[in-house]
Amino acid sequence: MTGRTRRSPTGAARLRTELTDTIAEALLDELAEHGYGRLSMDAVARRAGVGKSALYRRWSSKQDMTIDVVSRLSVPMSEVVDTGSLRGDIRAMLVAVMRWLDHPRIGKILPDLIAETGRHPALADALTTQMGVPHRERGTAMLQRAIARGELPADLDIDLALDLFAAPVFWRLIARRAPVGEDYLDSLTEMLLRAFSASVD
Repeated sequence: MTGRTRRSPTGAARLRTELTDTIAEALLDELAEHGYGRLSMDAVARRAGVGKSALYRRWSSKQDMTIDVVSRLSVPMSEVVDTGSLRGDIRAMLVAVMRWLDHPRIGKILPDLIAETGRHPALADALTTQMGVPHRERGTAMLQRAIARGELPADLDIDLALDLFAAPVFWRLIARRAPVGEDYLDSLTEMLLRAFSASVD
């Protein structure tokens, strides 16, 4: 046999996983309630009911802890199945973006982190690397599938197209505090479909 069956964590390994999850929950609560600027390792440790050493065994700083935990929560939300059509993929992508930004914690944490990146360049770089890049890689794969199917022009500005997925939903949910319902997503899907497909013969 060349393959190995992955075993579920047991004993000490399970306890370590559960403790990490407890700390992560405490961090998310602290970020949602108080923001990154007021975040401290002490506060997270107190909320989690652990010693501060438990945090430092896992992360070297509050920045590392924040980016790791928030990206673990955020990145899976950008997973979108291949629907087989550009229209279906756009609609699925918009739903994923909406669910991500409308998450009760992410909706509070992400705008705060974005504001903090103006004061902390290292935080901006980490946020881009561990959250922005994975999100955009999945969007790029979706657009490239559409190009391969002939639904989009080969010279599509993919970077700009990716901005157009998140920007309207972010502005409506976060900036305007307006609801994003099925009708809005349907209308936005059709508008993006026309914009992306405009130069296809």
